[in-house]
Amino acid sequence: MSHAAHALCNHYAAILSSSAAAGGGRTGACVAGAVHCLILKTFPQAPPTFLLNHLLTAYAKSGRLAHARRVFDAMPDPNLFTRNALLSALAHARLVPDMERLFTSMPERDTVSYNALITGFSSSGSPARSVEVYRALLREENVRPTRITLSAMIMVASALSDRALGLLVHCQVLRLGFGAYAFVGSPLVDMYAKMGLIRDARRVFQEMESKTVVMYNTLITGLLRCKMVEDAKGLFELMMERDSITWTTMVTGLTQNGLQSEALDVFRRMRAEGVGIDQYTFGSILTACGALAALEEGKQIHAYITRTWYEDNVFVGSALVDMYSKCRSIRLAEAVFRRMTCRNIISWTAMIVGYGQNACSEEAVRAFSEMQRAGIKPDDFTLGSVISSCANLASLEEGAQFHCLALLSGLMRYITVSNALVTLYGKCGSIEDAHRLFDEMSFHDQVSWTALVTGYAQFGKAKETIDLFEKMLANGLKPDGVTFIGVLSACSRAGLVEKGLDYFDSMQKDHGIVPIDDHYTCMIDLYSRSGRFKEAEEFIKQMPHSPDAFGWATLLSSCRLRGNMEIGKWAAENLLETDPQNPASYVLLCSMHAAKGQWTEVAQLRRGMRDRQVKKEPGCSWIKYKNKVHIFSADDQSHPFSSRIYEKLEWLNSKMAEEGYKPDVSSVLHDVADADKVHMISHHSEKLAIAFGLIVVPQEMPIRIVKNLRVCVDCHNATKFISKITGRDILVRDAVRFHKFSNGTCSCGDFW
Repeated sequence: MSHAAHALCNHYAAILSSSAAAGGGRTGACVAGAVHCLILKTFPQAPPTFLLNHLLTAYAKSGRLAHARRVFDAMPDPNLFTRNALLSALAHARLVPDMERLFTSMPERDTVSYNALITGFSSSGSPARSVEVYRALLREENVRPTRITLSAMIMVASALSDRALGLLVHCQVLRLGFGAYAFVGSPLVDMYAKMGLIRDARRVFQEMESKTVVMYNTLITGLLRCKMVEDAKGLFELMMERDSITWTTMVTGLTQNGLQSEALDVFRRMRAEGVGIDQYTFGSILTACGALAALEEGKQIHAYITRTWYEDNVFVGSALVDMYSKCRSIRLAEAVFRRMTCRNIISWTAMIVGYGQNACSEEAVRAFSEMQRAGIKPDDFTLGSVISSCANLASLEEGAQFHCLALLSGLMRYITVSNALVTLYGKCGSIEDAHRLFDEMSFHDQVSWTALVTGYAQFGKAKETIDLFEKMLANGLKPDGVTFIGVLSACSRAGLVEKGLDYFDSMQKDHGIVPIDDHYTCMIDLYSRSGRFKEAEEFIKQMPHSPDAFGWATLLSSCRLRGNMEIGKWAAENLLETDPQNPASYVLLCSMHAAKGQWTEVAQLRRGMRDRQVKKEPGCSWIKYKNKVHIFSADDQSHPFSSRIYEKLEWLNSKMAEEGYKPDVSSVLHDVADADKVHMISHHSEKLAIAFGLIVVPQEMPIRIVKNLRVCVDCHNATKFISKITGRDILVRDAVRFHKFSNGTCSCGDFW
């Protein structure tokens, strides 16, 4: 080769080397292509191998693997460097079969060859294959691991959580003299921290002569992961130099350890020091704001995000949606979501979950349908969330459609989806389907058991609820507060006072669960429903704080049913003090006075309601038929089927009278003749909904009714008669529980 040709060859190689070092990309591909043309013109016969090696590397670095392969295939005399370059490119592209074929065909191999194979397997999700390659390397006589090899193998041991392998590689590090290298030390610290061996991680860190920011960041991450927050904070303060990753690590770690207020303080310091903030920092601090329901701080961070042009970032946008949703500002979340120019599955899931958290279940279902139309496939978390929204709506039809989607998409194997479906069927009154689905699950966690326990409890099946709970404990599952709410409510509805007391004590002593308002309400219900009002009163007086409005309303409701005016007045006074705008105290007291014919007191209570502008929520019932919701209120005549509905009611009233039905007018709070009272209760919303269901729902299907208030005594009694006369199963989900009426009986056993 002439001196001029040699100079050109070096010049081309330098251009290609600079292009590869710059990371390639589209510009790198153009440079490689242009130089390739010059090479072919300058060396039409056989370009030098070292120049083609540079060309192959440049193509590979720019992502043009097909061009790199063509260069390789055309080379008359590829050497070890050539093969390693292509092997590294195949490993980077995760083309495992091609990588294996090339490695097997290589006449000679060095450490670079083995390193490429180890990296290729680990990045492709096959770290166990990387271990096989490493062992093969150790068997080679003329090949020795480098610090790159050992660093890669430390990360493999970490991915496999293989302590033995990690110790073996650490020994190799020390034997080969790489212990002082930060390149190896940082992965070692990370590996030990991830395995929970924080003392070993610290020892490696302390033995390093020169500690880099990366090593500090790694150990801080490990300490926070092991919940050693004070140690992490101490190490953070010792650092002379911090980068944006250091600050983000602290913000994220504090948030994950439930110290959201401290995370906000660190974020403020970060801004004050002028540290660059990226999408991960914003994501973590917005999570902290959401957990604290710190809406004002969240809005301030949103304003800062807008100024830094991060609002269009899909990761940050999704975090904003989640933050506003958790702060109960669903319309702001919706506004952010609609402004996002790019949405992925995380964005859609954040919006769907947000709707569900804010009692906007119908919007959640609509958003899911919109997501599907946009061509985005749901993951297990998205599907589980929308099924939960169907459960909140008691929408069995739509829920069953999502069940089919879970089966067709293969998402049924995820426990998040299965748990949501068990909850759905339980909340929709199909407790047998819920139990069957539970039995089909290959694995049950705490949520699975709680979903089924709660489902049976809502159905009033105390024995089944308690049996399931005991099985849960026998299987080694730890119940949470929600599980105990189900068990305590089941005991209450079945009148199992002593059993309920035992569970309440066990919840605190054996399981370390601190009672919340819902648990106390269950206990108040347990005593008062059984007529043990004095014990209920004593229990309330011994509580660490006064019951919430629902607790007082529960006691007052039982006093109305039992006619206990003394404790009823006490409960009503406390309810008025706790929640002056709650109509329950007025309505229930009115009912108690009306039952005794004390109409003067009823009038006074009504005047009090008017003076305080307290409004009673009007009762309504609805039934879903052919994907349309039909809503009824008392004496409603607006429905297209109105005449047929009232004809059906007249026929039912006649048949019920023949069977011995006697209207219970105790819920009528007006001083009118008994005949007028009977007329008023005969057109209650649930009776209209049931009559409509009898007209349109096929005979072989149950009639499913949802009511916004508690079912009154008369409607409960009447529905038992209707189920016997018509031979139909009628499921009513009221504000408190499920009632399944069949052949003249109710699943609640009349403990409603």
